[in-house]
Amino acid sequence: MAQPAWQEPDPLTVESAPVPEYGSGSLADLLPTLVAGQGVPGFTAAIPELTPADRNCVFLIDGLGWEQIKAHPDEAPFLHSLLPTSRGGTGRPITAGFPATTATSLASVGTGLPPGKHGLPGYSARNPETGELMNQLRWRPWVPPAAWQPYPTVFRLADAAGVRTAQVSAPDFERTPLTEVALSGGSFLGRLSGEERMDTAAAQLAAADRTLVYTYYSEVDGKGHRFGVDSDAWRGQLMYVDGLARRLAEQLPPRSALYVTADHGMIDIPFDEQSRIDFDEDWELRAGVALLAGEGRARHVYAVPGAENDVLAVWRDVLGEQFWVASREEAIAAGWFGPRIDERVHGRIGDVVAAAHDDVIITASVNEPNESAMVGVHGSMTPVEQLVPLLEVRS
Repeated sequence: MAQPAWQEPDPLTVESAPVPEYGSGSLADLLPTLVAGQGVPGFTAAIPELTPADRNCVFLIDGLGWEQIKAHPDEAPFLHSLLPTSRGGTGRPITAGFPATTATSLASVGTGLPPGKHGLPGYSARNPETGELMNQLRWRPWVPPAAWQPYPTVFRLADAAGVRTAQVSAPDFERTPLTEVALSGGSFLGRLSGEERMDTAAAQLAAADRTLVYTYYSEVDGKGHRFGVDSDAWRGQLMYVDGLARRLAEQLPPRSALYVTADHGMIDIPFDEQSRIDFDEDWELRAGVALLAGEGRARHVYAVPGAENDVLAVWRDVLGEQFWVASREEAIAAGWFGPRIDERVHGRIGDVVAAAHDDVIITASVNEPNESAMVGVHGSMTPVEQLVPLLEVRS
């Protein structure tokens, strides 16, 4: 029954948030499914719709969600034509995981684990050992990578089992801590241009009887952040990456499967006070808060000791009609970060976690000026951010 016009909408409940499909249809399930089909011990096919192949290639396009491909058939004719192939021919997307952000998603892809296990629960999070904010994309301040994320990547385990593995990406990414904890194992091949990456990925795919190749392109996301997904600059990047995907697909060696996916989608947020709530200028939201982490649509909030319940109450009261607002324990129990949480990860999750439902973000104009100026953003559990393609081409 519809609510009367005079009645205030009910606050969003924690239980109403659309939790990612961990264990059956999330980014963390992709590589385990592929290497299980290649006979790598210790893995099972978590995404049941996929058919095994001897040679598997994953092309991850940063920021290109399912909804963006659906909405742009003219700019992305090749990718759009592949929508019916997604998720093993079901024509359905998979989910990124929460938060829907690059550091978290790349760690989920490479380790085959949800955020609660691999321990990168957002763009930034508190380091419980030091009390400092840790930017998990840029790895600042530096912490020992193996201590922060101790699990071996799927690439390492596949390589040890005799599958030839390779990552083909920008040369600058070869020695980053995020690559080490998320995507290392086998060979890293740095290539500057998108065309070189596609050609190298195809060559690596053909280099052995069993291969696992990962390649990546970032500028769709970059243009979306700067100009928005409703911009000509973003559309130009979409046209370019559509050509890259076609180029790779046309070079697949026999017995290959190419999967085109993404780490998250993106949404443009207007520059007005109703759509952009500035934490640094809002005394209510700041009260009792020691640290603010995450990003505009997926915030970790760390309270001053003893103020946790008060901060939760205020954030829920102020934002509860626009955000899913949960305590740490509520978010964990609801499965936002996966079915299980490692003890070392527990304190990295905010005392309060706020995930956007409406077209709104929480900026921090003083402490996060660059992030606050972004047009296109992501992070939450809405379909436009959470749903990512799993487009398939086989040879």
